[in-house]
Amino acid sequence: MKKRMFWMLAVVIAFIAIIASVKTFQIKAAMAQGASYQPPPEAVTTVVAKTDEWNTNLNAIGSVAAVQGVTVAADLPGLVQEIGFTSGQSVNQGDVLIRLDTKQERAQFAAAEAQRELARLELARTQALLGKSLISQSTYDTAAATFKSADAGVGQIRATIERKTIRAPFAGVLGIRQVNLGQYLAGGAPIVSLQSLRPVYVNFTVPQQEIGLVSVGSGVQVTSDALGQPEVGRIAAFDSVIDEATRNARVQAIFDNRSGKLRPGMFVEAQIARGARTTVIALPVSAISYAPFGDSVFIVEDVKGPNGKSYRGVRQQFVKLGGSRGDQVAVLSGVKPGEEIVTSGVFKLRPGAAVTVNNKIQPGNNPAPKPENS
Repeated sequence: MKKRMFWMLAVVIAFIAIIASVKTFQIKAAMAQGASYQPPPEAVTTVVAKTDEWNTNLNAIGSVAAVQGVTVAADLPGLVQEIGFTSGQSVNQGDVLIRLDTKQERAQFAAAEAQRELARLELARTQALLGKSLISQSTYDTAAATFKSADAGVGQIRATIERKTIRAPFAGVLGIRQVNLGQYLAGGAPIVSLQSLRPVYVNFTVPQQEIGLVSVGSGVQVTSDALGQPEVGRIAAFDSVIDEATRNARVQAIFDNRSGKLRPGMFVEAQIARGARTTVIALPVSAISYAPFGDSVFIVEDVKGPNGKSYRGVRQQFVKLGGSRGDQVAVLSGVKPGEEIVTSGVFKLRPGAAVTVNNKIQPGNNPAPKPENS
């Protein structure tokens, strides 16, 4: 019995040993196969790096503002009796825009004038009597004070009548009329916008590190789809503080605006000349892999694999970037002319990844693109 159990135990142990050896062989084979596995190459587009001459203009987004601009409003309440302008009209300083009804004030003015005339006559009589020592000095002082009060009352009503004639505070171009004839206007009610358009300001911001490269009087050129031809002006002033949130400085440029096409609130692109042209390598923006720890590109070259064989792969290269124009960005360092740079498919690459180049469809690489719907 014991001999039989011994042989059964030996058979079981031998079976387990055989199964273990087979599984060990299978696992080692799978590990060897996994170590030698090469993922399929990623499809990318590339461009050969070459040098280019770029000017060192500083680009900024600006907004047009009037040198003088107000919304003309009613000073006192009243009915609109006369409208002396049309929407979009050019006016000079002092031109009448609105006259409010002043019938009541004119009646009060006539009564005040009569009261002043009576006070003047009374003052003249008391002055004659004072010269003959027939009245006291206090009686004369009372008559003089009464006349001054009546005269001030006349001046007050005259000022009220004048304030109901609303004039242009400066020369400029009117906006769209916001009142109608016979309409009752409350005090402070808007009437029309008045903007002085020659000259105008363009306000924009520049990074704090760029402030030392521009100065008051530097030339500025602005462009916009609404302008046609660029407008040329000069920097007039810098703000005295730096924005703590953006670390940008507010800059104000002044333009003659002879064409009159620059209008307050208009969006424009400003260019500031800050030096001579510089040599850079221009790459499509899509070629740059942006990251907090540094910007980089992927360079296509021959890479040696673990098995010692070479294949077309990529090397990640950190770069220093400059300005941009259109679809391109300037690379100041990190890339050499003649190197093949990946321009699309960057997001799916890693250092050493195998790639296959297909340049049938290339990403935008135009320094001055003109979109169809612009």
